[in-house]
Amino acid sequence: MLKAFKYQIYPTHKQRTLLQHNLDECRWLYNHLLEQRKNAWESDKTSLNYHSQAITIPKLKHERRSLNDVHSQVLQNVAVRVDLAFKAFFRRVKAGEKAGYPRFKGYGWYDSITFPQVPVGCYIKDGKLKIAKIGEVKIILHRPLAGKIKTCTIRRNNGKWFACFSSEVEARLLTQVNKAIGIDVGLEVFATMSDGSKIENPKFFRQDEKDLAGAQRKLSKAEKGSKERVKRRKAVVKIHERIRNRRSNFAHQHSDKIIKAYDTICVEDLSVNQMVHNHCLAKSISDVAWGQFFNYLSYKAESAGRKLVKVNPAYTSQTCSGCGHRVPKSLDTRVHSCPCCGLSIDRDLNASRNILALGLQSLGIQSVEAVSFS
Repeated sequence: MLKAFKYQIYPTHKQRTLLQHNLDECRWLYNHLLEQRKNAWESDKTSLNYHSQAITIPKLKHERRSLNDVHSQVLQNVAVRVDLAFKAFFRRVKAGEKAGYPRFKGYGWYDSITFPQVPVGCYIKDGKLKIAKIGEVKIILHRPLAGKIKTCTIRRNNGKWFACFSSEVEARLLTQVNKAIGIDVGLEVFATMSDGSKIENPKFFRQDEKDLAGAQRKLSKAEKGSKERVKRRKAVVKIHERIRNRRSNFAHQHSDKIIKAYDTICVEDLSVNQMVHNHCLAKSISDVAWGQFFNYLSYKAESAGRKLVKVNPAYTSQTCSGCGHRVPKSLDTRVHSCPCCGLSIDRDLNASRNILALGLQSLGIQSVEAVSFS
């Protein structure tokens, strides 16, 4: 399986200038290739592909000498990105979705370069990252880089630089524990487990909302184009980065615990993108980041040999986990009380047990009697 390893790098001032120059040249090439495709279709209805554009790059390097400052395979990857953008566009058109024609990249909107065949052009030697056309860059290897390295992407993010390696690794299977769990996510409580345990919602954005609002007010008052505005913009970016890092760390920690404790994890198959269209709850849904949590569970389950089962969330809160009778209830009703079997439990706990039952049923297990509830 493929696994990503991300490390922060610390280029010198000269190296940062060279890296930024690489990004600017790749941005120019991206826009040039995009314009080529657009003009070819508008003029004579010709569809260009990756190969037809990639073979023009050597000629472009003669016309625009600054392209020679960028590694050849990095330039070829720019053509790959343009090709992928159009393939995604045509796929959305065919599916009847909102297509969104590929856009030209403005200044600052092209923030990464990719070396597609490591160690060609980019490799680690003696604890430093060797980048073609740039030199040896300091890198902090906070964890071992394992497996067979396939690609390396150098990315700029909020003034910081990172090296992201895609590596082919063997799955490290965890010991079987013969336990299954159902997880119901929510806003009041981040997650309720079918065994009765809960994960509280940390509400990271809400914690820093006042600081962010103050920083944004100062930014809006600063004169456009001034050094003060640049300084205040960095303050806003720093708060957003802090929130994002804390949220990611939270999702990593709890997904790790769940993967280690259970063989089968059953979750809801939620469409978070559609849920945020609810303007009353959009901020809270974005803050709780269910999608990120499920993504972490998914790739960690695959790596550890665990099973992650996604079930249809319809009526999981309404159906009684004891007898199967459907009990309609509004969102503000937090206790499930069944008039048929007399079961009275927390609404989210009832839903998590239904999610577990549906997940096991999809695996061919018809009963959850073997799963103990505390």
